[in-house]
Amino acid sequence: RIVTDETRRAMKQILDDVRSGKYAAGWIAENEKGRPWFNQTREAERNQQIEQVGARLRQMMPFLKPVASEETATVR
Repeated sequence: RIVTDETRRAMKQILDDVRSGKYAAGWIAENEKGRPWFNQTREAERNQQIEQVGARLRQMMPFLKPVASEETATVR
């Protein structure tokens, strides 16, 4: 099975964290510290080979009207 009992327990814990506000509190604290974990994770993902190849492929497909985002762009 793909969704095991362990998976269900983990999903329940995540849902409990969301419902209790623990998840939101963690993100608020992360943001107040300048998002060190988020930025580190974002950079690691950006450097994955599949992301680099995907960016080059999208540039070759003008019919997709690809949008290149700035590395320092923030969501408002």
